[in-house]
Amino acid sequence: MLKTIDDDLTFYFKNRFPYIKVKNTIKAQKSNIVIIGIGGNIGNVQKRFNQLFLMLQGDSRFIIEQTSPILKNPPFGFLDQEYFYNAIVVLRTTLSPIESLNAFQRYELRFKRTRSFQDAPRTLDIDIIFYNSTTINIPRLIIPHKGYKNRKSVLLPLSYITKRYMPKYTYGIMKSIKMIK
Repeated sequence: MLKTIDDDLTFYFKNRFPYIKVKNTIKAQKSNIVIIGIGGNIGNVQKRFNQLFLMLQGDSRFIIEQTSPILKNPPFGFLDQEYFYNAIVVLRTTLSPIESLNAFQRYELRFKRTRSFQDAPRTLDIDIIFYNSTTINIPRLIIPHKGYKNRKSVLLPLSYITKRYMPKYTYGIMKSIKMIK
C-alpha cells in the first residue's frame, strides 16, 4: 500500500515495515532503547531493508520493537542521485551506544556500504537517532543524531513510532509532525 504525502514524499507499507512487536517477553533483559534510521538509494533498497530486518531479528543482541513504514524521498546535500528510501527501527539491546554503533557499522559493511563523500549514494546507511534519552557528543558518535530535527526523511517515519519509545525531549517536535502527516 502507498500513502502519498506530496509530489516528492511517499510512504510504502509492506512486509515488515511497519512492524509492532506483540509480546514484550524479554524486556527486562535488554533495557536500552536504540532508535535507528535506515536509508539507501542504490539497488533494491526495500529488499535490503527486509534482509536487515531478518538479520536484526536473528541477532541475539537486539530485539526489534517496532518499525515505521518506508518513506521514499528526494536526496539532500548532493542532489544528483536517485531518491532515497528511509525508515525507522526501534530496538531493545544491552549494548552500549558505542557497541551499538560498531554493530551497525558491521551491518553496513555486510551490505557493501562505502563512504566516498558526504551525502553520497549508498546501499545502506544506519544512523543512531536516539539511545534512551542519552546525549553523546564525541568524534565517532553524536546522539541525538545531528540534524534529525531538520530531515523529513527522519521525522516523518518517526511520527509512526509509539510515543513510549521516544525520548521526552522529542515530544514537542513530534506533536507538530503528527499534525502535518
